[in-house]
Amino acid sequence: MAKTKIRVIDAYVFRRTDAGLKFLLLKRNVNKIYEHLWQGVAGKIEAGEKAWQTAIRELKEETGLVPKRLFVVDHVSSFYEVHGDRINLIPVFGIEVETDQVILSKEHSDYRWVDLENALQLLIWRGQRTGIKVVYDMIISGDDRLRWSEVK
Repeated sequence: MAKTKIRVIDAYVFRRTDAGLKFLLLKRNVNKIYEHLWQGVAGKIEAGEKAWQTAIRELKEETGLVPKRLFVVDHVSSFYEVHGDRINLIPVFGIEVETDQVILSKEHSDYRWVDLENALQLLIWRGQRTGIKVVYDMIISGDDRLRWSEVK
């Protein structure tokens, strides 16, 4: 029987501009599994770490950016992994930053700040596209979900 495992997080980093919201997408390096895949910030939860702490750590490690605001997204991604025979549940976070100055780690070869439409063209996994759409919706909706789900 497949095990359910929560071992990684996804986070969609954004900044507010005069032209609207811009999302940060990172291109995985050739030395990584899923080489050349565009993604948000992602990473493994370390022992003793809460998922939201992983999102902050991975943001800093992968981009050099510091969060202005972090919130839990109204979506959990999932996928089945043959290796390990497990179903992965992935907590998703939205992270607002103030600057567009990214310092890439060796995990990634490129980055882009894009609007939602371009992000949806670059992201290939359904869970990624759904996650970033929910982040966008939560930001522009004006409802209380951001206030209720902010991590302080």
